[in-house]
Amino acid sequence: MKEIITLLRPQQWLKNGFVFLPLFFDGKLMDVESLTAALWAFLAFSFAASGIYCLNDLIDVEADRRHPKKCKRPIASGAVSKPVAMLLVAVCLAASLCVCLMLSGNVRWGVMLVVLGYFALNIAYCIKLKQKAIVDVFIISVGFVLRILVGGIATGVVLSQWIVLMTFLLALFLAFAKRRDDVVIYEGTGVLPRKNVNRYNLPFMNQVIGIVSAITIVCYIMYTVSPEVVARFGSQYVYVTSVFVLAGIVRYLQLTIVDVKSGSPTKVLAHDRFTQLCIILWIVSFVAIIYA
Repeated sequence: MKEIITLLRPQQWLKNGFVFLPLFFDGKLMDVESLTAALWAFLAFSFAASGIYCLNDLIDVEADRRHPKKCKRPIASGAVSKPVAMLLVAVCLAASLCVCLMLSGNVRWGVMLVVLGYFALNIAYCIKLKQKAIVDVFIISVGFVLRILVGGIATGVVLSQWIVLMTFLLALFLAFAKRRDDVVIYEGTGVLPRKNVNRYNLPFMNQVIGIVSAITIVCYIMYTVSPEVVARFGSQYVYVTSVFVLAGIVRYLQLTIVDVKSGSPTKVLAHDRFTQLCIILWIVSFVAIIYA
């Protein structure tokens, strides 16, 4: 059972917290009905994501066995058999669709459609598209946009262009930082963690990460000072939150380039105190602006 839970990667469900962002920014986080709908959407997306993790490990089993860290994964190590893993994929998808039915009216079908779209996109990703350099990273970023789309549909919140753009850019930054970790492993050991890694190198990754992080920061600052955002929140102090975004991104750059610890954004979030503090202060500042 422990190995099956490891295969499902429930710790990665943290990423699905993006489902709650539309509700948070719309000031409806305290609305019980909307929050309940967001929770169902979160669970639906989480089960679908776990199914994709199982499928990915099934397809990548031989490559994982050559990887210094991934060789310990349940399927690669032999702790979970391939038939069991295939069954888990089906169970996760079925569980996801059943959870969608807990939502009311036409909302359930909208959420279900996006979840199925996410599942289909990631099947294509696992089978072929992740072998294409750059394309693979952009697909990961689109997956995060689908998360906030699910949250918006479930709660009836119309997404602004800002939340879509910021989500995509942040996911792109984290994905490139994660790929950089694979490049470090490849250049240090000669082992290809994934087939497209030889289409990247450290100078390229450092430049791309620097460019994307800079665009993300500038875009966020433009968001905080835009007239529509100031009017929407009824405050001219939204720009204060950019301090914590800047600090968090710079810290992540340090972890990526100096410490070479960007292989798992979820682990960084779970263990790095500085990053946690930046996120907490960012949330607290927005709560004070939106809900005070």
